[in-house]
Amino acid sequence: MSSDVLIGIVGIVVMIFLFLTGLEMAYCMALVGFFGFTFLMSIGPASNLVAKDFMDAFTTYSYTVIPLFVLMGEFAANSNIAKRLYNGAYKWFGHVPGGLAMTTVVGATAFKAMCGSTLATVGTFAGLAIPEMDRYGYKKELSAGTVASVGTIGMILPPSTVLIIYGLICEQSIGRLFLAGILPALMISFLFIMVIAIWVTIDPKVAPRAEKAKWKERFVVLPEVLIVLIIFGIVIGGMMAGFFSPTEAGTIGTVSVFVMAFLRRETSFEMIKKSIKGSLKTAIMTLMLIAGSSIFGHFLTITEIPFITADWASALPFPPAAIMAVIVVLYLVGGSIMDDLAFMVLATPIFFPTALALGFDPIWFGIMVSITLMIGGLIPPIALYVFITGNITGLPFKTIYKGVMPFLGALVFALILIFIFPQIVTWLPTLIMG
Repeated sequence: MSSDVLIGIVGIVVMIFLFLTGLEMAYCMALVGFFGFTFLMSIGPASNLVAKDFMDAFTTYSYTVIPLFVLMGEFAANSNIAKRLYNGAYKWFGHVPGGLAMTTVVGATAFKAMCGSTLATVGTFAGLAIPEMDRYGYKKELSAGTVASVGTIGMILPPSTVLIIYGLICEQSIGRLFLAGILPALMISFLFIMVIAIWVTIDPKVAPRAEKAKWKERFVVLPEVLIVLIIFGIVIGGMMAGFFSPTEAGTIGTVSVFVMAFLRRETSFEMIKKSIKGSLKTAIMTLMLIAGSSIFGHFLTITEIPFITADWASALPFPPAAIMAVIVVLYLVGGSIMDDLAFMVLATPIFFPTALALGFDPIWFGIMVSITLMIGGLIPPIALYVFITGNITGLPFKTIYKGVMPFLGALVFALILIFIFPQIVTWLPTLIMG
């Protein structure tokens, strides 16, 4: 083992130690990358590297797509869009056994189609759906487990911040990634509904039926869903067709959601202030992660660890699928002990060359990584979506974990299906974009 590789390994260990002390991952990566680069080169090039990477992260035009989609989600979350979607889905499915929980899956999936933030989706429906299910006698395990789990779909359903960052880091088409995430996201939503149906069949007391709405009431709420589909179609479809770039798509989506809220008189100075403040907080955190990842990535590059790892993995006397399974397990472990987005930014530059060397499709790998992080976001010790649900509702984490377990099984099943049948991911991008 060369001295450069040993220094790189020491740097990774030090970075993890710093993170465990409570320091933000962006600063951990930046500090280790800077001092590691200084040790291997000198302080002059290291200082130039830090300045350039931070400047690039905050001035690169393609990165403006991140705050735009996040702002779009904040406008959607801070208006009554989610409430109307939920009420609309409830009119159609509320009378079915477990219908309110199924409504939450449908409503949250539709809401996420307009929202770039998974956290906003979980936060919105934790405050909106759980009280409704409480009112109709649903058990806490089912209501909280549904809300905590359905928010993870935002990692692969466009506009997904995770897929945007993956595309920027790995230099992949964001449009293809968005298309690749649609079918897996819909499949996972369907699996979640099946979990609820099976759960209610086994224990009918967990979810009493609601009253059946009249057909007139059902058709009245259809325009709400139609508006969401139109905005989704314009933003995603226009980008896929090449009418505008991802950044322009984010702008159009943000303006569309704001205009819709404005026409419904759901905007105010406080709403706009809250939305801008929330989007700036999330966007700056994300851009800091990208800057820190760039610095750390340059340090890893001169240690040659990513390339040595790729060569070593491709030379192993095991099938590529077995090696990819090990990578998936590593993402699962990493996503469960630190913030999922931070771990993705940290680990992907190391494992992406390995995936390419093994012959895997880079778009498929991005979706696999995202679903793996979805699972990591629900298992302890971090379990971000469980903590958000618990903090908003005040429910014990033990109760939420118990409710999340059946949905975790569905996510693992979806991961296995996509692992065995990669066409679930690659078919739509190939069909539309060639």
